[in-house]
Amino acid sequence: MARSLADVTYNYQVICENIAKAAQSVGKTADDITFLAATKTVDAPTINHAISLGLRYIGENRVQELLSKYEDYDLDHASLQFIGHLQTNKVRQIVGKVDLIQSVDSVKLAREISRCSLKQNISTDILLEVNIGREENKSGVLPEALPELLDEIKDIPAIKVRGLMAIPPICENAQENCKFFDNMRHIFLDIGSKNIDNISMEVLSMGMSDDYAEAIRCGANMIRVGSALFGKRNYQI
Repeated sequence: MARSLADVTYNYQVICENIAKAAQSVGKTADDITFLAATKTVDAPTINHAISLGLRYIGENRVQELLSKYEDYDLDHASLQFIGHLQTNKVRQIVGKVDLIQSVDSVKLAREISRCSLKQNISTDILLEVNIGREENKSGVLPEALPELLDEIKDIPAIKVRGLMAIPPICENAQENCKFFDNMRHIFLDIGSKNIDNISMEVLSMGMSDDYAEAIRCGANMIRVGSALFGKRNYQI
């Protein structure tokens, strides 16, 4: 097996402790924070070991990899989500298999998720991805375009907006990180205060291996942690 399960066990405990400390610092508890493991390049037995430790949410970045591991995940004890960039021509392959799609950034993508969901007579939960750092090489809707996107998506059937997701730019220090995280929190709270039909701001997904504690302190209630749990990724598998 590519990774030491003992290391995963240790890392899981450390991350849980850090989550609890960060949450406590802002008057919350660990139960208020969803710890999602980003499982790109991680084999199913290692993922299932983390699930056996208490992990309850896993997220894949690539459709092909998700499908290759799908039958081997322990989905009786964990929720599978999609957290990577999603092309419209691959939507049909994951709708019905994942509990949440975190990376919706266009009406076109939302409509395709709706179409595939209607065919299966289900509703699919989504998050809207915000390009909070305005990076040209990243997906996500720009903050100023978010109200228009929400207005167009709110009436699309068979999907439900549950919140927002963001991948801020890589920053050199926590203060820079928090600038982007704080902006996301303000956007999240502003949308939530408007009580838009079919739009609920329940999930603010931000923070990864290097900055999840700062994200929690700035308002995140879901973090996506990969290498801090599983170690450095092996892109050969």
